Amino acid sequence: MGTVSWSALPEPVRGGVRERLGSPVAGAVDLAGGHSEGAAARLRLADGRAVFVKAAADPAVRDFHRREAVVAAGLPASVPSPKLLFAFDDGPWAVLGFEFVAASMPGPADLPRVLDAVTAMAGALTPAPIRPPTRPRLAGLESLDLAGDTLLHGDLYLFNALVSPERVSIVDWAHAWVGPAYCDALMLMAGSPDAEALCAANPLTRDLPPRVIDAFLAAHAGFLLDLAARAADHPRLASTAAALGGASRDWLARRATG
Repeated sequence: MGTVSWSALPEPVRGGVRERLGSPVAGAVDLAGGHSEGAAARLRLADGRAVFVKAAADPAVRDFHRREAVVAAGLPASVPSPKLLFAFDDGPWAVLGFEFVAASMPGPADLPRVLDAVTAMAGALTPAPIRPPTRPRLAGLESLDLAGDTLLHGDLYLFNALVSPERVSIVDWAHAWVGPAYCDALMLMAGSPDAEALCAANPLTRDLPPRVIDAFLAAHAGFLLDLAARAADHPRLASTAAALGGASRDWLARRATG
């Protein structure tokens, strides 16, 4: 995200944003980070509000934005996620606007807070309030029992959370799907050296049969490492996928030898 600046967006796109916000844009700060092509900016409006806007014309990213708009619009108010303010298509561009959350990306020390938020969120999303049209494509997923009625984030790593002293927010819902409540928690735990202890203590995962955890980690690692191998033209995505896949693989190895 952030490969296109706000000022470089076509005027019809910027005008569509202004129209939907009902206020002129007094200032814009382009935001770096993420792994997708497109624009991401914090806008300061003339009426004093701050909003976050992202837009994409790349076909794959555009489809993710459209899917995220559907999911975000269906999230209950109790889910800790920035409120979707608008979504529209303008020619090749898909555009989303959210309330701006004054927060930062969490570090490893924030993992327990984020995990607590995700655990509580599972309750708010069971039964699933909406049903996204597709399921994740994880290598070996067919071996898992995916019976469940929880709306899952599906891409739940620390970089898809924001933390402030007051709250934890979960962002970027383009990969949401419906399945067992434990999946998001295991995905988030996998990057921690304390994953086993977190798993044993968390109410979503502590009573899972070991074979279920092992099968999930194998599928998750396989998907990410395959993605890393296929993303050679996108070095940042490849590096991130390789690191995350390696973390799941390493946790699985520790379980096998421990």
